[in-house]
Amino acid sequence: MNSTENKNKKNGIDTNCIKLAQSAGYNKLKTNNSEWAAKRTAEDPEYFKRLAEGQQPEVLWIGCSDSRVPANEVTGTQPGEVFVHRNIANVCVHSDMNMLSVLDYAVNVLKVKHVIIAGHYGCGGVAAALTNKQFGIIDNWLRHIKDVYRLHANELDRITDDKAKVNRLVELNVTEQVYNICKTSIIQNAWMERNDLEVHGWVVDISTGLIKDLGVSSSSPHNLGYVYEFDSSLDAIAAH
Repeated sequence: MNSTENKNKKNGIDTNCIKLAQSAGYNKLKTNNSEWAAKRTAEDPEYFKRLAEGQQPEVLWIGCSDSRVPANEVTGTQPGEVFVHRNIANVCVHSDMNMLSVLDYAVNVLKVKHVIIAGHYGCGGVAAALTNKQFGIIDNWLRHIKDVYRLHANELDRITDDKAKVNRLVELNVTEQVYNICKTSIIQNAWMERNDLEVHGWVVDISTGLIKDLGVSSSSPHNLGYVYEFDSSLDAIAAH
């Protein structure tokens, strides 16, 4: 018996019951998987065979890691129809190689037609960014959201209701992340070659399950500002 078990025994904590409960939760996941696979196969014997042949999603979903907003459930789509990347508070920054790798693969290999930045009301990451508390290493990530607050402080500081302030920052954060995605060379180079790629900003209302389109969709770099819009490859060559 280790020191933790000794301590728990002295405090009257039944560790066996805890372990059993943990095992039950874990085993339930495996049972659910078996039942799900069996149900799918019964409904469509060729389902997994087709799924194994590859994916052709038209949508890249960049959303929050929050367990209440799964992309396929929210959009009513099936496996293979939405390529998904998630992180705390759906942040898109130029130094995140994970996100950029997903974006590059989705845009240039899978040839998705829509990139959706999806936030959600009541986002814990956004709420945390509005405080002065320290939470650990995540503080470095939340700083990106604090930067969004700084850009829109005049508007946000006039909102006195805490819930309303968080939800408005959720919207502003999504809008800024849409711009961040559009500023990437990945998206801009794709726009030079294709006219069927759009970037959108959504917010999911968990209380209703409905999405709010923020109306910040973009299909060209022309609204990014002079310093962010790259020259086309031909223009760049001509300039030299």
